[in-house]
Amino acid sequence: MGLTLTAILLGIVEGLTEFIPVSSTGHLILASELLGYDAAEWAQFNVIIQLGAILAVVVQYWRTFWKAGIGVLKLEAQGLRFARNILVAFLPSALLGLALKDYIDVLLGSPSVVGWALILGGLAILGIERVAKAGPDTTVADLPLKQVIGVGLAQCVSMIPGVSRSGATIMGALAMGINRKTAAEFSFFLAVPTMIGASTLELLDGGLAVHGNVGWDEIAIGFVVSFVVALAVIKAFVAYVSRYGFAPFAWYRIVAGTVAIVWLWSR
Repeated sequence: MGLTLTAILLGIVEGLTEFIPVSSTGHLILASELLGYDAAEWAQFNVIIQLGAILAVVVQYWRTFWKAGIGVLKLEAQGLRFARNILVAFLPSALLGLALKDYIDVLLGSPSVVGWALILGGLAILGIERVAKAGPDTTVADLPLKQVIGVGLAQCVSMIPGVSRSGATIMGALAMGINRKTAAEFSFFLAVPTMIGASTLELLDGGLAVHGNVGWDEIAIGFVVSFVVALAVIKAFVAYVSRYGFAPFAWYRIVAGTVAIVWLWSR
């Protein structure tokens, strides 16, 4: 498969899966096994195209970020609470990620971990959906610190590849009594500092030099594709889960994880 086509496919995978609870990292790891490309050669590519998906959140919710930013500058309560909630939820995974980076890197090299995490995560989603009580309509800025800290701790579980950052944060939010729409949006907003931080850490660790045959042309293609696809997914995802819930994603995870385990075992 050519480099350009691989870049497009990986950009689509990243854009489709970054913000839905199926694990973008897990899918990229499995894609490397399925497509047979050198994962190490594309590691830098995978890090940078995540920023394309993050840019989609900023574009989709620019009014929210703009209003919050102006509110912080003017020391308005609503803007300060929004910034506080995002920062507080971000800190647990930031601190734990720095402390456990070497262990996380080992897990990232294990496709079987992804398969089992997909299955177990799917079962967890079905269980939480069954028992979670629908919370009141609210905004991210109005969430109390107890719920915010709970979501931040839930995000730490997503360091296991295949768990899904969005899945962990959204399910954590539902378990804390946050309604589906606000849970999804909180996950989107929290992705911005989380993924920027993770990408920056990887780039500082690995440098800006590209590896092997994968160059900046492929990275640019993947970045644009992931941005465009993620932009379409974000709006559709919020509308879908507000109406139908997360069970279809749970069943997808269970099926995909089972297929991956059987395929990896039979090779």
